[in-house]
Amino acid sequence: MAFRPLHDRVVLRRLEGEEKTKGGIIIPDTAKEKPQEGEVVAVGPGARDESGKIVPLDVKAGDRVLFGKWSGTEVKIDGQELLIMKESDILGIVG
Repeated sequence: MAFRPLHDRVVLRRLEGEEKTKGGIIIPDTAKEKPQEGEVVAVGPGARDESGKIVPLDVKAGDRVLFGKWSGTEVKIDGQELLIMKESDILGIVG
């Protein structure tokens, strides 16, 4: 991918949601909610603090993360559906 985010922004790829409920009912595409879990594709160098020093990000490429339901901006790069968001919109890293 020839895209590098700036500052404290992160590029994510959404992970696919469940196709069935726990009871075995198949969920149609129109009724599915967008998953709130994704894989980090690329990260920016970090944000600057008050003194001007760059503070590196806590996430790195390859991490699985949870993010807010309405977080990020959806973009299409090289034919892939991706999300760009600030690191502060990420709720946590999935172990």
